[in-house]
Amino acid sequence: MKILLPPSETKRAGGDGGPLDLTSLALPGLLAQREPVVSALVELAADEEASRRVLKLSARQLDDVERNRTLRDSPAMPAVDRYTGVLYDALDAAGLPSAARRWLGAHVWIHSAPFGPVGALDPIPAYRLAAGTALPGIPPLRRHWAAATSAAIAEARPAFVLDLRSEAYVGLGPVPDTVPSAYVRVVTAQGRALNHFNKKSKGLLVRAIAEDRPRIGSLRALRTWAHGRGIEFRDGEPGTLELVVEE
Repeated sequence: MKILLPPSETKRAGGDGGPLDLTSLALPGLLAQREPVVSALVELAADEEASRRVLKLSARQLDDVERNRTLRDSPAMPAVDRYTGVLYDALDAAGLPSAARRWLGAHVWIHSAPFGPVGALDPIPAYRLAAGTALPGIPPLRRHWAAATSAAIAEARPAFVLDLRSEAYVGLGPVPDTVPSAYVRVVTAQGRALNHFNKKSKGLLVRAIAEDRPRIGSLRALRTWAHGRGIEFRDGEPGTLELVVEE
């Protein structure tokens, strides 16, 4: 099984690895897409005013311009530790046993805007780029990434993909129809979609799977594991699985 996670807008600074090595990231077939996005982001950072305009930054976010300027040279850290925010705080990868962290590295992809999906333990630098940003000199990110990312997922041939991404990042690389998958929505028992609890619940779900490290190669196997854990899934729209939580 592979789990697809969204990134987070907030990220930890620093790192003790690096610099960025695009050839070392998961799904190496995406190198041709990664290189031009990274180059465009670095080039944009040479113009602070243009960066603020394109990336929609406030005056208090100018550190993000510097992060992009030094993207190729700044220290890296594992992607799952780089991202912060509700989902990643709930996952708390740093607090997992080493075996669970290794499981994350083998089974979790985090879908970033500049690098595409990367492995949870792939080292990446801090950066600023959202899925909907229009970078100068690059086609719209959806057009730049979607077909190549879907092809890379298909080439990896996962037995089953659990898609926990936001819709914006699904647009940057849908799971192809040839790969068995389920897209997860977080809902109440009454079927109401959630926002804050959506992210927290996804983080807790991934943490639980990493702790147990079950062999999941199908939707049926996922349901069996979840039932034993007291986690409720129910069928949603075609291709969609609803994770039922309490507010």
